[in-house]
Amino acid sequence: VKHGQITEDVRWCRRCIGSPATGFPDSRLVGASLHTSLALLKMLKHGRAGVPMEVMGLMLGEFVDEYTVRVVDVFAMPQSGTGASVEVVDHVFQTNMLDMLKQTGRPEMVVGWYHSHPGFGCWLSGVDINTQQSFEALNQRAVAVVEDPIQSVKGKLVIDAFRLINPQTMMLGQEPRQTTSNLGHFNKPSIQALIHGLNRHYCSIAINYRKNEVEEKMLLNLHKKWTDGLTLRRFDTHSKTNEQTVQVRLVL
Repeated sequence: VKHGQITEDVRWCRRCIGSPATGFPDSRLVGASLHTSLALLKMLKHGRAGVPMEVMGLMLGEFVDEYTVRVVDVFAMPQSGTGASVEVVDHVFQTNMLDMLKQTGRPEMVVGWYHSHPGFGCWLSGVDINTQQSFEALNQRAVAVVEDPIQSVKGKLVIDAFRLINPQTMMLGQEPRQTTSNLGHFNKPSIQALIHGLNRHYCSIAINYRKNEVEEKMLLNLHKKWTDGLTLRRFDTHSKTNEQTVQVRLVL
């Protein structure tokens, strides 16, 4: 075997796996992240319940191909944080949770993690980058999702997915991400995200949301009744209801 061929094979392996010295894999292997309605609702509900604290969880799914990650379900982790970062992952809790999920017919693997940034946008802090680096050391295509439950309103979902950028890629002046089609688009980055290292230490990944016919019918039926408790009734109607309630109590 020629020495030149060995050198080329080593370069190819480093391009696919990442440099052992840095621990950063090639971030060009993922171009899109697909989320189901169940996973999205559970992430938003978990993030909203934890306000003003930060919460985190793990995403379950599969790697469809070299450019696509499909997330079908998520589960919450007991970690929480007060600043712009959360603690490390509890591996014992993760293992026990995965074992219990397999017993319920959920055999998917962990494809990444998510956490919330209540009120201050979608970006990765230094601790988040270290956490994502540990995930990518286990699987080079792991994804980090950040959601903002405070800024998310009806019709506008503030959420983004990230992968780390290999420092060697930036030094060589190469594009850190590649896509296989023109489906979807990248959101315009905020100034706060650019300040915290977007497109320098990590890059954004396009997120697509897929709904089947059953999920669409379920979401349409869910939207019919839950807003009734949030609507304000007219004052005269509310006053009559109070009078009737008082009369009933007087009779009792």
